[in-house]
Order: sequence, then C-alpha cells, then structure tokens
Amino acid sequence: MEKVKTLGELKSSGYKSKSIKDELRDNLIAKIKKKEASFTGIHGYDDTVIPELERAILSKHNINLLGLRGQAKTRLARLMLNLLDEYIPAVKGSEISDDPLNPISRYAKELIAEKGDQTPITWIHRSERFFEKLATPDVTVADLIGDVDPIKAANLKLSYADDRVIHFGMIPRANRSIFVINELPDLQARIQVALFNILQEGDIQIRGFKLRLPLDMQFVFTANPEDYTNRGSIVTPLKDRIGSQILTHYPETIEIAKTITQQEAKLDSRQTDMVYVPELAKDLLEQIGFEARESEFIDEKSGISARMSITAYENLLSTAERRTLKNGEDKTLLRFGDFMGVIPSVTGKVELVYEGEQEGAAAVATQLLGDAVKTLFPNYFPKIEKLQRPDEKTPYDDLKEWFFEQTGFELPDDLTDEDYKKRLDEVGPLNELIKKHFNNLAPSYISIDTEGSEYEIIRNLPSEYFQKIDKMIIEYHMADTHPELLDELKQILKSQNYEFEIKTLFKDIGFLYAIRSDS
Repeated sequence: MEKVKTLGELKSSGYKSKSIKDELRDNLIAKIKKKEASFTGIHGYDDTVIPELERAILSKHNINLLGLRGQAKTRLARLMLNLLDEYIPAVKGSEISDDPLNPISRYAKELIAEKGDQTPITWIHRSERFFEKLATPDVTVADLIGDVDPIKAANLKLSYADDRVIHFGMIPRANRSIFVINELPDLQARIQVALFNILQEGDIQIRGFKLRLPLDMQFVFTANPEDYTNRGSIVTPLKDRIGSQILTHYPETIEIAKTITQQEAKLDSRQTDMVYVPELAKDLLEQIGFEARESEFIDEKSGISARMSITAYENLLSTAERRTLKNGEDKTLLRFGDFMGVIPSVTGKVELVYEGEQEGAAAVATQLLGDAVKTLFPNYFPKIEKLQRPDEKTPYDDLKEWFFEQTGFELPDDLTDEDYKKRLDEVGPLNELIKKHFNNLAPSYISIDTEGSEYEIIRNLPSEYFQKIDKMIIEYHMADTHPELLDELKQILKSQNYEFEIKTLFKDIGFLYAIRSDS
C-alpha cells in the first residue's frame, strides 16, 4: 500500500477508512483470537488491569489510568501504539493528517477539490501516531488547542477574521493518533474545560472561531489519586466524558516484582559478569519495597514506585562491583553488607510522614532493610521466639554463646572474598546452623537470565534437580534467529512435567513461565 501516491490510486486499491478506535478494536480482536499478548513487557496485570484495558478498547472508550507512581501507567499507554495499523494514508502537507477519503481541514478539502484524484498522499507509520503531554500548571489552551498566529496572518496577508490564521495546537495536530495527557489533575480547571467539546462533540473553539473539526482521536489520561487532594482535581464534567477509569496497582508477589526489576534495571554487562546475585538477595531487595508500602513512617498515599527496587538493584550490584575492583578481583558473590549501598536509592524515593521525618530518611531505610530480613528469615531458619522458658533450648543457643565468649568479631565490608569466607568460617556454630537448616531447602523457584546461556543451563540440568524446582521464569533469547533452541527448551520442560506460558517481549526476547504440573 505504501506505493500508492495519489488519491485516485488509493481509491482503486480498495482501501477503506476506519477511525482510530476501530483500528485499536479490530487489531485487539485479532490478537485475542490468535491468543497473542496485547501488552508485552507488563507483568502482574494479566488478570487485573489488562483485561479492563482490553474491555475499554473494545468499547471504544477514552481511558483514564488511575494509580500511584511507578505502576506502569504511561508504559501501558505507549504500548497501545502496537494495536494501530502499521501505516495509514494522509493528505500530503496537511497539518492535521487528514484522511484522504474523509478530509476535515480547509486545506485538505480545497486541495482535493483542486487536484481531485491526483491529490498527493503520504503514509504515516504508527510510531508517528503517538503524542504525549505532561500536564503542568503552565500549560495553556493555545498549547493544546491552538491560537491565532499573527505571523501567518502577515505572511498570507489575511485578516484575523479568516480561519486560515489559526495555528493548531497539539491536539488537532494529533488527529488520527493516540494522545496521552499525563498527570491530568495538574492541568488547570479552565484548561480541562477546553477539552469538553473535543471529547464529546468533536469541535474546537479558538479565539472566537468555531471550527467543526470532527477529530479522530484516542485519548488516554493518567492520574495519581494523591493529586485529587494535593495539587488539583479532575473536573466532574471531564470525568463524565472519559469512558473508562482503570485502577492500576503494585506487584502482588515478590516473583512478579523481581521480573519487573530484572527487566528494567540498566546494568553494564561487566557488572553482571563480575557479581553473582543469589535469588535470596533478589527476594530480600524486593521485600524492602513491600515493607515500605506497609511502614508507619511512610506516606502510603504517595506510593512506593517500582523505580525504587530498580535503582536499588543497580546500586546493589555497583556496591559489590566497587569492592571487587578495589580488591583487584575478577568475580565476587554478593554479600549482605552490600545492601547498605541501596540506602541512597530508598531515601530519595519515599515520602515520609511526620514520625518518619523525626526518625530520619536514612534510619527509616535501614529499618526497612531490617524488617525485610525479619520477614524472610523464618522461610530459611527456625523462628526466633520472643517468649520462651528460661531453661528451654533453642537452635541459636550455641551461636549466642560463641559470640558472648569472643572479645570482638569484625567483618569489614572491604575484605576479599577469600578473607571474608575465612572470617565467617571462624564462627563454628554458624556453619552448623546453616548445614542443619539452610542446605535442606529445595530450590522450589528459580529465575534464569543469562543472556543466551539459558538453553545450555536447562539442557545440562540433572533430571533429579528438576524434581526440586516447582516454578521457573526463564528469559529466552535468539527466538528469531534460532527458534529451534526455544523449541528444544519447551520439549525438555514438557518431558519434566512442566506446564508453561510464553510472553513475547520483542521478536528475539521473551519470558517463559513454567510450573510443575505435579507440584
């Protein structure tokens, strides 16, 4: 179709115009029928947000995504772009991307009247059909809708009474596109009022000009619930014109949170090659975020963004990397002491209540780390009881006695891996405690992200090891260039009684979620 260059050729090709909402609806229906994921790279929303979003698209609604910060609202809006047709035709030279078969601007109508079937057309890729505006208090009606342009009036020698002197704003220029307004409540009420007619009637008003422009647009708004009280609100008539309001949420499990963090963290390959991060450390990192959302020192209305875990993970690896570089080593194992490096990532991303401010941001962050440890500790070792009989024996008595007998025990952060292990090995009761309890734990869940080595790992994994693993998340690679590797991976998992689901991220990368059918 891109070879079609004139209106006459377009008519001859049999092309049928369709509204953007019909485009989204039709392409979504096609994906649902093919059982393809409509929103890839989004985790934890499969049974909540995404079904509601798909229903809104099928209903051809304008949408408001309501949720706290860091809940992928803007990401969801941007992914709607993938539901548009790859190319659409437009009248060449039109400011508002007029449909050649259904022109609405004066320019397009006059050009078609003059040139007829020889009217030149251009093809617009879907990547060019996404417009985004952050709502700030300084946004004006002229920015969004348009205004009279005195320069245009002078150049064309037109009076201000002529509608050709109008300079269109962002919304008319986004005709036949997805238009996103982020943080809608921050938009002044009078500016929100200017959107009424566009959303409902399709006409725009600029400086006394009443233009009947039936704009073809998909509006997506994002808003934070705290904005309703702190900075502004969405005026009621505007809310009335938004078809669907969809509530987003934070990850409900550590596994989902880990998947998001691993996907979004911007790491240098040298870091990942140098630092080995056990799954336990990843669990602990995500648990900090879960603890923060329940903390009495943090304002729950402001939310705890997923960005906190992402930046904390980046800092965690950087802490271990820095120590390794200073010690002149090539590899290292992440240590618990490295978690002190995540404190700066936490302090800058939490809103403290009065009690939290009294404690101090660093103290609150340190306490969150302690709370995360306390939450996960019983999963690996016997619970420490607060109340017990004086003569009652506990699994930790020998360990406590060892420390009481020592005049001092230090474990500096800058020790080499060899020296660090030697120091820990000095604590005999600790080794016994670990052997008795920790080593008996089966690795019921594993996550594999090895940049292409996942196939070799699974291929060489002993059969008895599979019996210990209930769930897997595998980030697979090279699906486009070596599909046989992915097929082999699926066959191995099937033979080991796993049921699995594929989530495509890009043409070469995706996630495979596997669970043992007998688990």
